[in-house]
Amino acid sequence: QSRPLDFLNDARNKRIIIDLKNGKQFVGILKAFDIHINCVLEEVEERVDGEIKRKLGNAFLRGDTIVLISPA
Repeated sequence: QSRPLDFLNDARNKRIIIDLKNGKQFVGILKAFDIHINCVLEEVEERVDGEIKRKLGNAFLRGDTIVLISPA
């Protein structure tokens, strides 16, 4: 049985892309998440139009701001 959280479990320690409601996109390694889809990423890059805008190291992204999560 495949549930949304199973997808995130499979993505743990892999690079993912997260798009936020405000149009920002972050790419990083998924380290942790909870039932609210709050996500902790490592080696994070913020991208604008596919170009790296800044490197953030570690980041916490609130689940209620996330629109899309995809394998990188």
